[in-house]
Amino acid sequence: MIRRTRNVALMAGLASYTIFRARRRALRPVLDLPPVRYNVGVQRNIRVPMPDGITLATDHHFPRARGNFPTILIRTPYGRGISGSVSGLSEGFRAQRFAERGYHVIVQDVRGRFDSQGEFEPFVNEREDGLAALEWVRQQPWFNGVIGLWGQSYLGYAQWAVATAHPSNVKAMMPGITASQFKSVVFPDGAFALNTNLRWSYLTEFVGNRRGWYNWRSVTYSRRLLRGRIFERAYRHLPLSEADQRIGGHPLPPYQYTFDESAQPRWEDIDFSREVARVNIPVHLIGGWYDAVLRELLADYEALREAGRPPYLTIGPWSHIDQRVNGSMLRQGIRWFDAHLKGDMTQVRQHPVHVQVMGTEKWRNFETWPPPSQEQRLYLQPEGGLEFTAPQVERAYTHYHYDPANPTPSIGGTNIFPPAGPANQAKLEVRDDVLLFTSAARETPLEIIGPIKLELYVKSNRAYTDFVGRLCDVSPEGVSTNICEGLFRVDPTRGEVQPDDSLKIEVDLWATAYSFQPGHCIRLQVASAGHPRWSRNLNTGEPLGSGTRMLVAAQTVFHDREHPSALVLPVIADR
Repeated sequence: MIRRTRNVALMAGLASYTIFRARRRALRPVLDLPPVRYNVGVQRNIRVPMPDGITLATDHHFPRARGNFPTILIRTPYGRGISGSVSGLSEGFRAQRFAERGYHVIVQDVRGRFDSQGEFEPFVNEREDGLAALEWVRQQPWFNGVIGLWGQSYLGYAQWAVATAHPSNVKAMMPGITASQFKSVVFPDGAFALNTNLRWSYLTEFVGNRRGWYNWRSVTYSRRLLRGRIFERAYRHLPLSEADQRIGGHPLPPYQYTFDESAQPRWEDIDFSREVARVNIPVHLIGGWYDAVLRELLADYEALREAGRPPYLTIGPWSHIDQRVNGSMLRQGIRWFDAHLKGDMTQVRQHPVHVQVMGTEKWRNFETWPPPSQEQRLYLQPEGGLEFTAPQVERAYTHYHYDPANPTPSIGGTNIFPPAGPANQAKLEVRDDVLLFTSAARETPLEIIGPIKLELYVKSNRAYTDFVGRLCDVSPEGVSTNICEGLFRVDPTRGEVQPDDSLKIEVDLWATAYSFQPGHCIRLQVASAGHPRWSRNLNTGEPLGSGTRMLVAAQTVFHDREHPSALVLPVIADR
């Protein structure tokens, strides 16, 4: 029995060793990566000094070979390897893949996170600390004079914080699912991104806050974060400024920074969007159609393009934490840096813009974003129709009530954390506070690529309220799936007042690339909330963080000859 057990253990050990040795060859075809060229060494927990004397924990992944290798700098609040969170393990994995292909890779815990000293204040120290990290790299004997910046989400913001200071030796960057400023992500369209802010605050407080909440415990907290059940009471709590205490038992600093102006620098101090146009190095932006930061990423793209520095742009059918983003970032990052840090320009694709058209799952290439299109209006009709001809009836409208005590939910969509992405809208579309306008089944494909707008003529008995629009695809089987969405927050200063006291508003439904196939219908949802994607409007005008009083709103959407409410679609001509 002992001998058999020993033999089984020996065989298991040999199998594990074989798998470990073969992992690089096995992963390469799955991830579509170039061939591995080098074995990799790692120097862990290097203490890199900052100007104020604290040190930041840093790992150095490097090729075990003589040679002249560029450097990639990655600065993260999510851990940098096995001593960090689950995300840290992923970061270490990606650093290894770069190093295998001939790069020095520096992965650093930002200030106050995991093994780094100091206090973590979201976004505040990333420019000064990032520049200090670059200076440390320049002083290393292995440095060859060339640096690239890489990473997604907060890691991408850390890139912009550094790149907009125009440091020497930085020759290329690749920000993914990120932006040069996050105020409009935190407060989209004057609302508050409740799902995103509560969950991210929970993440930063309980995973890697330098008080022991990491390693095996991080798995538990990460599972709770993704499942989301513990957040339900917090989503309903008022005032918003205290909602974090419903999940943590105490105020969560990142969440409180959002509402307490005295506890943080002004948003302008951590907004680098005004400096993006001056970044004069190759930039490749990676985004997702269901990413909560897509609009800000496209604004950074536009700023570069208008300044005559057109970046590369890749957008797939991804939400913020979709694992397919990680694969794309790694694959394209290696090619991008091989081109711009090593001079192999054969790695650069011919067309700068590469987007997947959902509905067909095909990728399209363009010279610029958005591509040329024909603006067409799809008009809301009486009896819930959608047609390309304007309504001719003299008076038509649809009425509903919105009650913030029972806010219209969001299902899927552009959340950072689950539920996100495309989802069956059946449970939402049976509610009395959701209006549906649906086209006839398509006889031919209709491809739309670009920003989507919704022009609505509305009236409310409340001076402060919201209107939400959501574009959906309805399959021949009747399944309605969300494509893109947006919110307009009404107050006495917004909207275009009409002669009959109705209000014309324009809802930004964000951008997409989608092909409605034959047999499918186009559907528009109109509601007055998308909770907890956006914080609910209480219809009172009270301050966002302190409001507690709720009023029911009586809402009217017009769709007649004098009030031609319509979806505005960027239609791509047949090729």
